[in-house]
Amino acid sequence: MRQTRSAHAVVSTGGAVYALAGSGTGGAVLEVERFDGRTWTAETTLPAGGLNAPAAVALGGRIYVIGGFDGLGNVPTDRVSAYDIATRTWTELAPLPSPRGGHAAVVLDGRIHVLGGGNAVSTIADHSAYDPTTNEWSERAPLTRPKGSPAAVVFGGRIYAIGGRSGASDYGDVDVYDAARNRWTRGPRIAPRGTSGAVVYRGAIYVFGGESQAEERTLSAVMRLTSRAKSWRRVSAMPTARNYARAVLFRDAVYVVGGSRTPGASHGAAGSRVVERYSIPRR
Repeated sequence: MRQTRSAHAVVSTGGAVYALAGSGTGGAVLEVERFDGRTWTAETTLPAGGLNAPAAVALGGRIYVIGGFDGLGNVPTDRVSAYDIATRTWTELAPLPSPRGGHAAVVLDGRIHVLGGGNAVSTIADHSAYDPTTNEWSERAPLTRPKGSPAAVVFGGRIYAIGGRSGASDYGDVDVYDAARNRWTRGPRIAPRGTSGAVVYRGAIYVFGGESQAEERTLSAVMRLTSRAKSWRRVSAMPTARNYARAVLFRDAVYVVGGSRTPGASHGAAGSRVVERYSIPRR
């Protein structure tokens, strides 16, 4: 990348990968970068100052940047901004029901679901859903316990919230959300970790890197869960172990973008420019 980043957000629109926010060597990163498969270029800047540990999703030709902590600090914001890819303009949207950072966000059935994170006082279990057609938020069933920095994907029509942490504790919980019932159930546990990246790729969930606070190390493992499996399987390792690993699917491969190589680094750490590509040959 052009900028070093940790505690940032990364999205794929199908046509490009975008890296947003996070902390860098010069402080909070304002520049939004775009990757077209060959090079990174400057696309725009954040509309209202630097952020660390926001969440972001791509939906309907827009990139939604949701919450986060202001600058490099620990004061959360409820701000939600949308970037229109075609017009290259920003719009401010209805704020989160309450400020938070270090959360995860996914899209299910046209709505954005925001999971966990923390405020200025504690880790939270909040689960808020945003409807872009009405510009309104609603509250859904909370996570089974408060957790920050979980990884999240939509798989088989359900949301999977994977791992996460609170204070010095890492979690191996995998919570599975059924929107029709507004209910969470338990999925197969994973070795405890936080700040991992996750994607759905070739019919399975893949989890990349992260951090073990108990072992005081960043992680390189690539873990896989198929739809019928009862346990996670280690299938590979990233060349560069990283926490705050941000993974996205782009052109039939997974890109793990940025993150910090240093265990125990706060969300204000400078991070790295490292981008690594993971793919499986087609048979």
